[in-house]
Amino acid sequence: MKTLEILLQQNRILRVIGFDDAPFEHHQGANVNVAGVVCAGTQFEGMLWGKVQKDGDDATEVLSQLLLKSKFYDQVHLVLIDGLAMGGFNLIDLPELALSLNRPCVTVMRKQPNLAAIQKALQNLPNSTKRWNLIHKAGPIYQQKPFYFQTQGANPDVVGKALERLTRLGHVPEALRLAHLIGSAVMTGQSSNRA
Repeated sequence: MKTLEILLQQNRILRVIGFDDAPFEHHQGANVNVAGVVCAGTQFEGMLWGKVQKDGDDATEVLSQLLLKSKFYDQVHLVLIDGLAMGGFNLIDLPELALSLNRPCVTVMRKQPNLAAIQKALQNLPNSTKRWNLIHKAGPIYQQKPFYFQTQGANPDVVGKALERLTRLGHVPEALRLAHLIGSAVMTGQSSNRA
């Protein structure tokens, strides 16, 4: 498979999957639905649906298996995730996910995260040190307006250009925007206004 940089240089359509968690119940051990939307550029092409445990430690494995076992795996050039956590603080091991999928993996954030507040919140959960280490393991947080992101498996400058190309409205790549809208509509009966 051609690298992200070569695909951008050749002005090829980027196929991407965007993962976002759906609204969930806040009791311990709840299942949290995860939507994975596949887009060719900004055009919807397909979808995956899975579950992770609230505040658990299975998000990396679940996302990896959802994509690896799907018909979309061979087509996808880039994996996008709405933040580093699913279902509360079920943190993704970003380098492990990129290695497992053999694809660049990127967490996209709407704003610079408050790491001090996150570290404080993690103290209320088991394995808080391990969870905190996963945040650092994901790498530095880059800003290329309007995006904040962490990346594994691709150069940050290349990722910034890819994010621009994959975004049609607002500050979120279309695959993530659609994953958010679909997840909230399935769980609450209507899409949310924050996408």
